[in-house]
Amino acid sequence: MEEKDKLLFEEKQYIGYNKWAILWRTVLAMFCFLLYYWSEHPKALEVAVVGEIPSSPVGEDSGQLFFLMGLIIMILSLILIFVLHIHTKVIGNSLIIDGLWTSRKVKIDLNSIVLVKKVKYSKYLLNRPVYNLHFKNTIRFFTQGNYAIELTDKDGLKYKIGSQRPEELKAVLYHIISKNKN
Repeated sequence: MEEKDKLLFEEKQYIGYNKWAILWRTVLAMFCFLLYYWSEHPKALEVAVVGEIPSSPVGEDSGQLFFLMGLIIMILSLILIFVLHIHTKVIGNSLIIDGLWTSRKVKIDLNSIVLVKKVKYSKYLLNRPVYNLHFKNTIRFFTQGNYAIELTDKDGLKYKIGSQRPEELKAVLYHIISKNKN
């Protein structure tokens, strides 16, 4: 295998591990289970903190539908753990980012990169997964984690690539870019 075809780094990130998506699906499923419970116990309740919780506005059949919806949401969450969102590879002088079956493959030529640094992906705790999002002169790729590698090319365009192993990715990219400068 030639030096230019050698796989130097590989990382797969799955959509089911994104904190934002997990939280959203869990809240939705809990809401469905709460409505199911409320339909099974329809009498008004006296609660000291809230006052009186009214009787259930839904019938028993609707409650079973909410239970089924909650189960479907939880099963969908389990399935999403196996759905690949971003596949990052460094091969030779290229960084290749491949996404879901509907996404286009993005190939970044590392010869045009002038700066590599590890940055915090966002100031927020929960971030939505993105693939090839162009925003404020930065192209973003993110599924999970807190850190990203920021690449700056000769034209000033920035690529922010979320990673679970940012130190390893930075080391590989820095080695390639410093070798290209010499």
